[in-house]
Amino acid sequence: MPGEGFGELALLYNAPRAATITATEDSIVWKLDRGTFNHIVKDAAQRKREKYDSFLQGVPILQSIDPYERSALGDAVREERFKKDEYIIRQGQSGDKFFFINSGTAIATKNVAGSTEEQKVMDYEVGAYFGERALLTNDVRAANIIATSDETVCLTLERDTFIRLLGPLDEILKRNMDQYKKYT
Repeated sequence: MPGEGFGELALLYNAPRAATITATEDSIVWKLDRGTFNHIVKDAAQRKREKYDSFLQGVPILQSIDPYERSALGDAVREERFKKDEYIIRQGQSGDKFFFINSGTAIATKNVAGSTEEQKVMDYEVGAYFGERALLTNDVRAANIIATSDETVCLTLERDTFIRLLGPLDEILKRNMDQYKKYT
């Protein structure tokens, strides 16, 4: 299909080809040699790392991690964009991601028993994080998180990556979870 790629695993891992690709119609195929491919991949990874490094340095909870750990974190985060009033997290859903606000703002709301309206419980700005409670306790999401700026950009970590990279911070994260108790 137009725009499809193949052969990257052999180039990435310096391994033999795992499959044979045969054209089923006249085709134009572009190719990259191993050196060019590796340069492109490494350059993209370096740009991503640099893009997020200064942001991650400014996140208070990450002040205790060393530059290598921060670099690994920068490699692992994924960027997700949310429009104003879009739910980033919904209360009661299972949690599989941790979030940092890279740009924009959000609020936390809770569905309170006996009320049909959500109650605002917290504001989030650039550098704030959320979603750790569900990952640390294996519980469902305790609140809704809703984007409040025209575009809110979050950097996310999947559960396994969160545990692997932020495991040493779990005691700090658990201690900081105490701030949520006043809203339960």
